[in-house]
Amino acid sequence: MIELGLEKRQFGHRARLALRPAEACKADEQAHAARTLWNLLHAWWRMMPKEKRTLANADAAIRQARKDIGFLAALPAQAAQAVLKTYYRAWVNCWEGRAEAPGFKSRVRSVMSVDIPQGRDLNIVRVHRRWGMANIPKVGRARFRWTKDLPVGKRADADTRITGARLVKDALGWHIAFRVQTVEPQPGPHSGPEVGIDVGVAVPIALSDGSTRTHGEWLTAREQEKLLRLEQRAARRKQHRKPGERTSRRLHRTYDQIQALRAKAKRRHLDWQHKTTTRIADTYSTVVVEALRVTNMVRSSRGTVDRPGKNVAQKSGLNRSIHAEAWGRMVVMLGYKLARRGGTLVKVPAPGTSQRCSVCGVITPGSRESQAVFVCKNPDCGWSGNADHNAARNVLHLYRMGLALIPAAGRAVARRARRVKPAIAR
Repeated sequence: MIELGLEKRQFGHRARLALRPAEACKADEQAHAARTLWNLLHAWWRMMPKEKRTLANADAAIRQARKDIGFLAALPAQAAQAVLKTYYRAWVNCWEGRAEAPGFKSRVRSVMSVDIPQGRDLNIVRVHRRWGMANIPKVGRARFRWTKDLPVGKRADADTRITGARLVKDALGWHIAFRVQTVEPQPGPHSGPEVGIDVGVAVPIALSDGSTRTHGEWLTAREQEKLLRLEQRAARRKQHRKPGERTSRRLHRTYDQIQALRAKAKRRHLDWQHKTTTRIADTYSTVVVEALRVTNMVRSSRGTVDRPGKNVAQKSGLNRSIHAEAWGRMVVMLGYKLARRGGTLVKVPAPGTSQRCSVCGVITPGSRESQAVFVCKNPDCGWSGNADHNAARNVLHLYRMGLALIPAAGRAVARRARRVKPAIAR
């Protein structure tokens, strides 16, 4: 029973697994069996009439497939049931308009993963400060990196416990993602100030108070040289492959090395984003960001044969830089971290925030002289300053004017924001 002033909170925690070669092979077999089971279930779903597409019939089909196909027995029965529940949930999300229809999972493009639905099957024990042990069905006891206190042993109860886990494999090896449920006091109101944020490529995060959050390269100079050398090697080996010929083991090994370096860069980027968003959530009570449509921003400018695009190479490089910054992931992190601390994340319309002067509120052509400098061309103003901080102040001012976006009225608010021309205090 949850007392007043407390709330349930669910979050995930990912830890690195230290599997021996035999254990890693068993985990690989389970992941391939789970993917195959998904594809068989998808084929059965499309083949059956609508009146026979029920969970009971699907469960019976899965049980029969596990009897007929030998290697599917490598997957635990509960993990097979989790595949069915995930597949049915994917169709529910499609019917309700939240996602596209599920499809077949490719061996190359899909992520290798296995679900462990029951947390009690894990039997987690902390060995010492850096390592813990967990029981993985049909794999055995395995060590994982202990980087966060988990509710195990005497600390676990009906409300605070581990409800399940998921095994996930990337280029750096196998990891385990725990599903944790806790009961925590409801946060009080945040006492920090308000701040507007402008995201970019040259300056990743610019705040309206004049500060910035920047980062360096995610790979060292030696790692970048190695990545370039591996990409050139892969390109040469790919040239010698004939059409329809299978990829050689050497080329596969080169691709694995490239993926490992890129996964290392992604992990460092995630670490920086988590630390940066945590500091922002601790400092500010209300964080205002732009409602960016990143999908539209990274569209290719290649065009068609009849109407070819312009500056295609430059636009491709900009698209890669935008993807590398992962603005959407940063906003998601800010959202749940602010909510946990009693703060608020607000989105405002994006049009005009970079071209409008934050002092006089007027959009004058030519004011954005460069990527970093803003000089207002309004004869009555003439203010100059950093372009990113100018945009961040405009973002904060839109919120103070009551132009925060509501999903149902987002377009109307965006139209009003284009007509706003008030003076903004520095």
